[in-house]
Amino acid sequence: MAIKSRSIASDGERVMTTEELKKWLKKFDTDKDGRISKEELRQAIRATGERFATFKSRRALQSADVNQDGYIGEEELDNLVEFAQKHLGVKIIQF
Repeated sequence: MAIKSRSIASDGERVMTTEELKKWLKKFDTDKDGRISKEELRQAIRATGERFATFKSRRALQSADVNQDGYIGEEELDNLVEFAQKHLGVKIIQF
């Protein structure tokens, strides 16, 4: 399953809103605990076709997990969105 975004920009970035990205990420919360684990994040990154999903999921977790509990909670999703913009080729648009 790939990110279903509005479009792909000319530079190859996936284009979507913050809410679309958050909704897509939440689909990978397989245990439905309201948090995204490193394994769930790895699956999400792998689904985009990105290379080095294990490495990138570890970096994303370190970057976004402010309270360092090993999970990305609802309050930390904005940090994960920021990481995706910088390192995963996602362009966030506003309406």
